Amino acid sequence: MSLFITIEGPEGSGKTTVVQAISEQLSQQYDVMTTREPGGVQTAETIRQILLDGETMDARTEALLFAAARREHLVAKVLPALAQGQLVICDRFIDSSLAYQGYAREIGVKEVQTINDFAIEGRYPDLTIYLDIPAEVGRERIESNRRAQNRLDKESVAFHERVVEGYQQLIAQDSQRFAVINANQPIAQVVAATIEAIQQKINAQ
Repeated sequence: MSLFITIEGPEGSGKTTVVQAISEQLSQQYDVMTTREPGGVQTAETIRQILLDGETMDARTEALLFAAARREHLVAKVLPALAQGQLVICDRFIDSSLAYQGYAREIGVKEVQTINDFAIEGRYPDLTIYLDIPAEVGRERIESNRRAQNRLDKESVAFHERVVEGYQQLIAQDSQRFAVINANQPIAQVVAATIEAIQQKINAQ
C-alpha cells in the first residue's frame, strides 16, 4: 500500500504520540514506515539541530533551512519507501512551513510556497491529518508535560495563535486533502479517529 500520510498540528497537539500509536496499529495490516520533519535522514537531522536548538534566526533563513531539510528527506527516504509500496507516515511536512514561516513569521505564504514547491517538485501528501487544538491548550500541555522546549515552543502565544490561523487557511484552501481531528479529547479517541480517516483513504484507493 503506497500512501504518503502526514500528521500536522500546532505545538502540544499530540502528534508524536499519535504517530507512534497509529503506526503500531497499522503495521498489523500494512508495511508502514514512520519518519519526521525536519529530520528522518542524517543531513536533515543535522539541519534540525540548527533549526530547533539554536538561538534567534532570520525568518527567511529559517524557511530556507526547513525547505532544504525537506528536500533531502523526501528524495533520500520518503520517495524510495513509496516506490517500495510502503505506507509512509510523516510527522510534519510542507504545511508546517506554510503555517509557521509563511503565516506565523509573516514572511509571505506565496514566498514560502515557492521555495517548498522547488523542494518537493509537486509531491504533496495523499492525506494530511490535522490535529486540531487551540494554541493555548497546546501550550498548557507542553508546560504540564515539562518536556524540553525547542526554539519554536518558546515563541509567544500570539505566534502560536497565528500558526493555528495559518493551518485553518490551508485547510480551507485544500479541504479534500485534509482530515481534521479534534485533538482536545482523550488520546484513545484521537487515535481511533485518525485510524478511521486513514482507513477511509486506503479504501478509496
